[in-house]
Amino acid sequence: MDLARQDKSNNGFSDLIMYYDPRSPISEAFRTLRTNLEFVSPGAQLKSVLVSSPGPEEGKSTVAANLAISLAQTGKQVILVDADMRKPTQHKLFSLPNRAGLTTLLVKDAEQDVRQETQIPGLSIITSGPIPPNPSELLTSASMDTVIDSLADNADIVIYDSPPMAVVTDAIILGPRLDGTLVVVRLGVTSREAAKRARGLLKTSRSRVLGVVVNEVTHRHGYGNYYYYYYYDKSEDESDSDSG
Repeated sequence: MDLARQDKSNNGFSDLIMYYDPRSPISEAFRTLRTNLEFVSPGAQLKSVLVSSPGPEEGKSTVAANLAISLAQTGKQVILVDADMRKPTQHKLFSLPNRAGLTTLLVKDAEQDVRQETQIPGLSIITSGPIPPNPSELLTSASMDTVIDSLADNADIVIYDSPPMAVVTDAIILGPRLDGTLVVVRLGVTSREAAKRARGLLKTSRSRVLGVVVNEVTHRHGYGNYYYYYYYDKSEDESDSDSG
């Protein structure tokens, strides 16, 4: 993969802002988000983070990619997994082939190494692989548990990009099995009701909500502006555990 050839698109900068424009305000927002994640669990390092959104077209894949780059730029070993086995995006963002990936691990061999290295030191990608007829069933399988454990053992942190919660249940299946979930919403696109419904689904599934990334895209410069509201209510987790 030659990322250097992908730094310009027809309308401006690539979506991988952390790589192409590290001094931009957007990149600084991702660094702040990265720092906040580091303080979520002061006694225990986050090893796996799910990135999802209430609905489609809200920027969750771009956020997942830039967050992964930001983490790798601190010297961490990062694996970005495209767990959206319905409409995968990460192989397009990083200009990678998608012949083998997560579905390969889940259907054929959970121990096979299908990681693809990038030109960003410390960052490797597992694409979705061929689109299967039964993504939700694959995510609930014992093979998925094996994959989660194996990847956690081979990286400092693993970022999972999953489908929108209002469309399918994949994020709700994965959320409780990972250390936490970031929810991406987009101003002017995500309704308040959709955001509340997504948070309710995560709470019902006993997923840990790490924060909300609020994404507002402007086309004046050809790339998005990212603002975020960081939210985590530890007392809510404690009351849930007490009642359970």
